[in-house]
Amino acid sequence: MEPRGRGLLNADLSGWLTQTFGRRPADLKPYERALTHGSQAAENYERLEFLGDRVLGLVMAEWLWELFPNEPEGQLSKRLNALVTGVVCADVARNLGVRAHLRLGKQARDDGAYESDNILGDVMEALIGAWYRECGLDAARAFVRSAWGARVQSGHKAPQHPKSALQEWAAAAGRRTPEYVVIDRSGPHHAPRFKVQVKIGTYADAIADGANKQEAETAAAKALLAKLTT
Repeated sequence: MEPRGRGLLNADLSGWLTQTFGRRPADLKPYERALTHGSQAAENYERLEFLGDRVLGLVMAEWLWELFPNEPEGQLSKRLNALVTGVVCADVARNLGVRAHLRLGKQARDDGAYESDNILGDVMEALIGAWYRECGLDAARAFVRSAWGARVQSGHKAPQHPKSALQEWAAAAGRRTPEYVVIDRSGPHHAPRFKVQVKIGTYADAIADGANKQEAETAAAKALLAKLTT
């Protein structure tokens, strides 16, 4: 099969963006950049992610302020933090089909970056930044409310991914945020194994492995949750 030309790739991206945002973008370049990891090009998503993070925070804070008029600042902050975490942004990105359009270098692909909560979360914020730059705050607000809607209306809980569930447990228990550390990488380059330790301060920890860093982190979070809730 012959490689797909750039015109076809751009047509695919344009169609997906139109479906995602409800309008065809005037210029694909900012969105291409928002989908590009640093392993692929120097012009990557980082600056747009910086902007989109702030836009998402503002839009979400305004929305929560409207939805929960009787709640104090502290409770609103807890809701906000649960909704803008990287795990939730990554889950939104997966639901929208972002993974099919990520632009990653070979090493990042080999390391399973298509499943990385950190990368997917950052890309989601970068796309928000690109949309805000093109269409303004009203359009950004409409998009965020559409993409996050069910999460907010159903009580703002983060998706039941093990890492998200562990983070929620730690916050509810007044413990430190879980930390993930790769403690070993073994196996051949084409089939590596990662061993990850997750710990909540000195309170508890667990170790698990996986075919990539993200898989190992998820397994470690699941193992630690099992320890903490049984």
